[in-house]
Amino acid sequence: MTSLATLVLRNNNVSGSIPSYFGRFQSLTLLDLSFNNLIGIVPNSIFDISVLTHLFLGNNRLTGTLPSQISPSLRAIDLSYNELLGDIPPGIIGRNLQLNLVSNNFTIDSYDSSTLPRGLVCLLRNFPCNQGSPIYSRFAIKCGGPEIRSSDQIVYEMDNEVLGPTTYYTSNNQRWTISNVGLPSESSSPQYTTSSPSRITNTSDSRLFQTTRVSAGSLRYYGLGLENGNYTVRLQFAETEIQGTRTWRSLGRRVFDIYIQGNLKVKDFDIRREAGGVSLRAVTRDFTVQVSENYMEIHLFWAGKGTSCVPTLGTYGPSISAISATPDFIPTSTNNNRTDNNRTGLIIGIVIAIVVASLLFVVVVYYVFRTRKMQKKLEDEELLGIDARPYTFSYAELRAATDDFNPTNKLGEGGFGPVYKGTFVDGRVIAVKQLFVQSHQGKSQFTAEIATISAVQHRNLVKLYDCCIEEDKRLLVYEYLENKSLDQILFGTRSKSLCLDWTTRYDICLGIARGLAYLHEESRIRIVHRDVKASNILLDSNLVPKISDFGLAKLYDDKKTHISTRVAGTIGYLAPEYAMRGHLTEKVDAFSFGVVALEIISGRPNSDSCLENDMIYLLEWAWNLHENNKEIELVDPTLHQYNEDEVIRIIGVSLLCTQASPALRPAMSRAVVMLSGDIEVAPVTSRPGYLIDWKFNDQTTFVSNSDSSTSNVDINQDDTTITITADNSPINPAKPMLHER
Repeated sequence: MTSLATLVLRNNNVSGSIPSYFGRFQSLTLLDLSFNNLIGIVPNSIFDISVLTHLFLGNNRLTGTLPSQISPSLRAIDLSYNELLGDIPPGIIGRNLQLNLVSNNFTIDSYDSSTLPRGLVCLLRNFPCNQGSPIYSRFAIKCGGPEIRSSDQIVYEMDNEVLGPTTYYTSNNQRWTISNVGLPSESSSPQYTTSSPSRITNTSDSRLFQTTRVSAGSLRYYGLGLENGNYTVRLQFAETEIQGTRTWRSLGRRVFDIYIQGNLKVKDFDIRREAGGVSLRAVTRDFTVQVSENYMEIHLFWAGKGTSCVPTLGTYGPSISAISATPDFIPTSTNNNRTDNNRTGLIIGIVIAIVVASLLFVVVVYYVFRTRKMQKKLEDEELLGIDARPYTFSYAELRAATDDFNPTNKLGEGGFGPVYKGTFVDGRVIAVKQLFVQSHQGKSQFTAEIATISAVQHRNLVKLYDCCIEEDKRLLVYEYLENKSLDQILFGTRSKSLCLDWTTRYDICLGIARGLAYLHEESRIRIVHRDVKASNILLDSNLVPKISDFGLAKLYDDKKTHISTRVAGTIGYLAPEYAMRGHLTEKVDAFSFGVVALEIISGRPNSDSCLENDMIYLLEWAWNLHENNKEIELVDPTLHQYNEDEVIRIIGVSLLCTQASPALRPAMSRAVVMLSGDIEVAPVTSRPGYLIDWKFNDQTTFVSNSDSSTSNVDINQDDTTITITADNSPINPAKPMLHER
């Protein structure tokens, strides 16, 4: 027993006094006897254990005083909810020690109050501050996050103070306070708040649920200085840590009890169960609570139930997103601080003067304002068909996150606008696409992009978190992928710092193919991407490929052949039938994939004028090598090890995908099984006609010059998006495909 390092007897109904021989356990680093029925004094020998770092004795009936000195190894002590009294010795304050003394009978003198966390005088037993003279009749707290005004105009005060395993905190206006007790088991970096940039469903206030306050044991919130009477208390939750429905990680459970004013209101509360078994869904519970002594206590308590290893190692105790309490009576308090009341007369006078001046101003701008409002209403009608309304992020938030769209945060720029890296104050990192307001991709295209991207979820697709629509500003918020785009690694300056071995390149090819197969055949909304290229393939921290930029994608019906009057894509990746006639099917993406796969194998772009004449154009060079049975020479010379069979397989699939006729190209689902080696790659024997008939250094051969058609072409040989407006479609352009521009 003397070598015991951890002793946890929390919530075990232990009674009696604490034995003095505990002081002999000199190897103890953690001692937790909280939430029991212990009585008597705390033996001084416990405070002298030389290696003890965490001591939890809260929620018992311990009496006596605190020792004058404690072991310097102690970092966290919980003595809350006992009957301790006397002064707080100077020897245990003013040092790097978390000390929770809430709800005891201590004497707080001026020395103590200047060194202890603010507000302890209000947190003594029975919470004496403003008792008998209440100044508040409501409070609202944004648990674990910044101040937020909800859609029903309730201002939730910020609660983003950094807490620990035995800490408490009182708001500046002494309207509310928080006390946390609990150390996550086996966790090297315990967290007491969580955040998620994902959209929360079942609410019009998604931001209210994107940060939460969590605890590994006991989490208490108090409303102070409240008028006595009945209140409606609203507790708001959302499970953001335990996600998914079909993986073992989704089997995690968070279970805790809810007490209000010391009364058990809900036992074994499970947020996901309350949300119908799903995560990222808002859950709200309302309670009627009576306040009789000018304070309210809301207690969320982990009783040891739920999981501790799923989805990751830790303690899944209480979690809450927001709290509000509103009176069920007509209040008499002003809900202001006393210092504010002294200035009431001055404020009223200023307000009256401002109102009078404002009335004149309102008359002048009324018609202008009404016109703009009607215009905005008409614009917003384009979004009525979207299930999940946007507006989770404001433009001000995104501008602050990107440092006013600072060029140093710019990640890149495509045909729809630049993309910036953004960082919120809580550390969340995002990618913000700022759409060109004056481009053809206006509000309707923006609406289509929201509808299509948010409807699909796949491992190999970039995730759209949210969007922002304010006046003429249109922004999309995506997940941030730290390794950026594939072209930067293959062809850019990053190729020297991050090398892709053969296994990684093979996995990237297969991942891109799977993502396209999902878009074409598996997604509920079937999509043709239209601009698959290396710069639109992003890589996450594990180099998993994710297809980006669905702004160029179109919804389509698999039973129809479509002719697009506006072709958007990139030279070198465009299928000939799409570039020449605007003929759009999923085989357009298959062609582009074939080019990208060859780039991945060779480590070079699809055209490079610095190379020898027969190597300038990648497709032409690949066919020259294939016809001479020298395909292996296509492999990036920096790759010293590779699987020759896999190389031949990918090249074969690429040559199939880049056939001139769409009918000869495989569907992407078939390309996946060929790449995986589940079926043989069909042989390709004939060089595509466009490699025979076209002269690649002559741009006049790129667009048909037949008398029966007219085309307007804007071509850039760099890796940029082009637009070709064609009028040679045999299909009536007055009957466009879904979401056609």
